[in-house]
Amino acid sequence: MLAPGSRIGPYEVLAPLGAGGMGEVYRAHDGRLGRDVAVKVLPPGLAPDPDRLQRFEQEARAAGALSHPNLLTVFDIGLHDGGPYIVFELLRGATLRQLLDKGPPPLRKALDHGVQIAHGLAAAHQKGIVHRDLKPDNLFVTDDGRIKILDFGLAKLRRELDVRAGSADATVSEITDAGAVVGTVGYMSPEQVQGLPVDHRSDVFALGCVLYELISGRRAFMGTSAVETLHAILKDDPPEISQTAPLPPALERILRRCLEKNPDERFQSARDFAFALEAVSGSSRQSSPGQIASAPSDRAARRVGLGLGASIVASALVVALLAGRRSAERPAPVFERLTHRQGRVGEARFGRDGETIYYSAEWGARPSQVFLGRAGSLESRSLDLPEAGLLAVSSAGEMALTLRPEWSAPQDTTFGTLARVPLAGGAPRDIEDGVLGADWSPDGSEMAVIKYQPRYRLEFPIGSPVLEPQNPLDVLAHPRVSPRGDLVAVFEWRGWPCGLVVVDRKGVRLPLTGLEYRVCSGLAWSPDGEEVW
Repeated sequence: MLAPGSRIGPYEVLAPLGAGGMGEVYRAHDGRLGRDVAVKVLPPGLAPDPDRLQRFEQEARAAGALSHPNLLTVFDIGLHDGGPYIVFELLRGATLRQLLDKGPPPLRKALDHGVQIAHGLAAAHQKGIVHRDLKPDNLFVTDDGRIKILDFGLAKLRRELDVRAGSADATVSEITDAGAVVGTVGYMSPEQVQGLPVDHRSDVFALGCVLYELISGRRAFMGTSAVETLHAILKDDPPEISQTAPLPPALERILRRCLEKNPDERFQSARDFAFALEAVSGSSRQSSPGQIASAPSDRAARRVGLGLGASIVASALVVALLAGRRSAERPAPVFERLTHRQGRVGEARFGRDGETIYYSAEWGARPSQVFLGRAGSLESRSLDLPEAGLLAVSSAGEMALTLRPEWSAPQDTTFGTLARVPLAGGAPRDIEDGVLGADWSPDGSEMAVIKYQPRYRLEFPIGSPVLEPQNPLDVLAHPRVSPRGDLVAVFEWRGWPCGLVVVDRKGVRLPLTGLEYRVCSGLAWSPDGEEVW
């Protein structure tokens, strides 16, 4: 250990911060810039030849090029007594391992940690840097609650094989030759255990292990020895968390997808994982641990999506913010542009958090796809589903889609196969053919659908007809279920013009008059269920 007052290059040692197999860490002062930093001194034995030292320097420079609030900032590298050292920002707080030793955090905080880690990984992966040893010990929580990912690029320096019987914390180390093994037992991906080539999806698996531990308080894979733990990673699924504490189904699906043995079946990027977790965490913040509230949050209830009609010119997906008051007292809606591309926008729906937005669109000559965006941002991403149009988003974490949509007369409508797919990801499951529109009930247990067999028909729930036009040429479209689940609003075209119809579950029409328009597109209920927009 270096004594206070010693120097490491231009840095004056103030005090030791810790030591381990990868070296010693000191609090030091940079007199040139007048700031305190952390300096890690790596043992000389880790860099016995110029090639290895050059590789370390290249990796340190790569880590130093990263700039993200969830990544540790690297300031400098150098040599001290024949061994390399690295200088990085001085953090105040504790490692995630130290915090987990006191017990798992609340679900809200666990999900927030998971989102932050995912964003940090996404930034590193974008630069081509894979961590390969993500674990609670390498995750630091600052005093203000920010996650910092530590030790990027340093895993390749580890040489010794230190797998101690009975230790799930043992670090399997390597040289970077083919077939070598890198990582920490208990957080390694199956491909790491097998010594296969790894990529960013290996970090996604490790992140799934960390999130599992954050939520459950126990490790996803834990045997009585390191060998048994490695075997569990290859062959076993982790215990279901919901057996001991109820979890939102969408969150369970996210965890399962992260921990798939086959990397092709996991989230294909940390960014995709972050989007999925953010969509779930918004609803979880409104509920007690392990449960999603059945009623919309106040924030989500004040934000209602207005679907735009199909347009060949540049289309804007808009959202309206309205207070949940009577119409005479409501302020004017505020509209926000969320897309800027040329094409055709279909349906749009908010997620449970009131900030995540799902919509379908045909950009340029491309087929219809479903996209995910965020309020306040022009950036959105495709959900990589088959050619599909969005119909609805449920409170239970599912989407209703039309697969293989086809244009058909009359009235320029689109039909397809109704399917449902989890927001957390997965393959769509076909429900019904010949469907024009659909919407979920408030609790996500039922759907109202419009079919054409051979005339238009509204069913609520599926299989229970509640509305069928007298004229077989009349068209029904855009079904929306009321917030109480007792009414359905639809547009009805009787040639020209079109009108608004509201029916109850028995098919009784509400007495609406004077509601006829030449063009109708997009329906929404006010949060209190007293108005249709």
